[in-house]
Amino acid sequence: MDVNQAKQEHLLALKVMRLTKPTLFTNMPVTCEDGDLPGDLFSRLMKEDPSTVKGAETLMLGEMLTLPQNFGNIFLGETFSSYISVHNDSSQVVKDILVKADLQTSSQRLNLSASNSAVAELKPECCIDDVIHHEVKEIGTHILVCAVSYTTQTGEKLYFRKFFKFQVLKPLDVKTKFYNAETDEVFLEAQIQNITSSPMFMEKVSLEPSLMYNVSELNTVTSGERGESTFGKMSYLQPMDTRQYLYCLKPKPEFAEKAGVIKGVTVIGKLDIVWKTNLGERGRLQTSQLQRMAPGYGDVRLSLESIPDTVNLEEPFDITCKITNCSERTMDLVLEMCNTSSIHWCGVSGRQLGKLSPSSSLFLPLKLLCSVQGLQSISGLRLTDTFLKRTYEYDDIAQVCVVVTVVKLSIL
Repeated sequence: MDVNQAKQEHLLALKVMRLTKPTLFTNMPVTCEDGDLPGDLFSRLMKEDPSTVKGAETLMLGEMLTLPQNFGNIFLGETFSSYISVHNDSSQVVKDILVKADLQTSSQRLNLSASNSAVAELKPECCIDDVIHHEVKEIGTHILVCAVSYTTQTGEKLYFRKFFKFQVLKPLDVKTKFYNAETDEVFLEAQIQNITSSPMFMEKVSLEPSLMYNVSELNTVTSGERGESTFGKMSYLQPMDTRQYLYCLKPKPEFAEKAGVIKGVTVIGKLDIVWKTNLGERGRLQTSQLQRMAPGYGDVRLSLESIPDTVNLEEPFDITCKITNCSERTMDLVLEMCNTSSIHWCGVSGRQLGKLSPSSSLFLPLKLLCSVQGLQSISGLRLTDTFLKRTYEYDDIAQVCVVVTVVKLSIL
C-alpha cells in the first residue's frame, strides 16, 4: 500500500487496514536418527513446541493461526474488505466529523461508505470505526481514497485525505472452444487454469445459456443411481493446473424449427465460476457473453436424421433426410438420386418435392443399398430449385457425412 501523508498536523488520525482471514502457522520440523549425536533432543523440542500438532509433530502445519503480515494479493472476483478507523489524538472535542471512502478504478469511482451522514462530535481518545466491502470486478490498479472532514472548537473546518493503491490480479485463465456437431448441437469446451500461487477448491463451474439454447453438462459419470464428477470427490485445482469442462447446447424447439434464426454470430451464454481459497475465502467470476459463428449452410441444408449402424451387403436399408430452406424465399425443389460405384439408390429420380417456404423443413425417407463391403459414405443426392433453375450438389455431403459399416454374410 502506498500512503500519501498529510502535510499538516491534524487533530484526527486515520488508519486503514485490510481485513483478510488468517493462515495456518507453518514450521520446519528438524529430525534425526536415534543413534545420532542429538539423540531425542529434536523430538522433545518439537513435542514441547505449542505450535505443533500433538501426536503429529513432524507435520509442517500447526494448530495455530497466523495474522497477515502484509497487504497480500487481491484477485478478480474476490471481496475486498477494509477496516477504517478515525481516532481523536487531541485533547479537544471535534465536531461534524465526516468520513468518506471511495474506490477509484480505471473506469469508475465507487462510494463504499456505509453512511454519508456526519458524526456530531468526537471526544478525545475516542474513535469512529467503519468496515467496507466491495466485490472486485476489474483488474489493474485500484486506489482507495479515504477523506476526513471535521470542525475544531474554534469553528475552523479542516479536511485531509489519504490514498491507498493496490493491484488486482487475474486468478484464472479461461479459454473456450466450440465444436459444431452434424446436427444443431454445439459443444463448448472450457479450459480453466489456476494462475495463482495457491490451490483452489472449485465449488461450481456452470454455463448459463442464452434464450436460444438448452444446456447439458457433460462433466459427470453416471455410476449406479448417482452421478460422480469426472474430477473426483475433492475438486481441487493446484497452481498452474488446467481443467477442461464440456457442455452440450441444443437449440430450443421454437428456434430449431426456424432455420433462418440461427445464422451468423449467435450468443451462446456465459460461464459462472465459483471457487474458495485458503480458509474458505470465496471468489466468483462470470465471463462475458460467449459468441460463436454459426456454420453456413447455403440456401438449402440437407441433414441426416436416421441411419442404421450396420447394414448387410446388397440388401436395401432406409434412411431419413431433413431438407431445410435456409433462404428468405420460397423454393420448388426436385430431387435427383445419382448412383456411385458403391451406393445405389432405390426409387424414382427426378421427383417433385413441392414448394418449401423460408425457414421450413421437410423429412424425406429414402431407400438405398451398398454393393461394396467396408466403410461407405452416403453421397449422390442433387436438389434443383425450379424457380431459379439453381442446382445444389450433395456428392460430398458435409453435414450428412455418415459412415455405414457393411457386413457381408456368408452361408456355411
